[in-house]
Amino acid sequence: MGTFLLIGTGGFLGAVMRYLLSTYVQNWTKITQFPIGTLAVNILGCLFIGALAQLAEARDVFTPEASAFVFLGFLGAFTTFSTFSSDNFNLFQDSQSLLFYLNIGANVILGLGAVWAGRNLTAYFIQ
Repeated sequence: MGTFLLIGTGGFLGAVMRYLLSTYVQNWTKITQFPIGTLAVNILGCLFIGALAQLAEARDVFTPEASAFVFLGFLGAFTTFSTFSSDNFNLFQDSQSLLFYLNIGANVILGLGAVWAGRNLTAYFIQ
């Protein structure tokens, strides 16, 4: 039961942070036709998961409980793939083909790049 509580608590915190950050970025940029807030959260989440996964593998710094809280709970709720999918569905439904493809490409390519960067930067600094 303790692990479920840790995942739930991490999920609550990750979801709240996702909402705050994505709303802030969306409002700050004043972009209304492109889900830039979701993109920002996804890229940051990918960077975090890459860095933390590298740290976990290289230094074994996470207990199973901490791993459940951080990876399954917090980052699982913070990264917004379901929101990403919904945003893309709406762009497609609204016949915004260019923005639809741009959003998919940016999230996938920048997300993979951010995971790579997080892992490599962490590996470099923890040597």
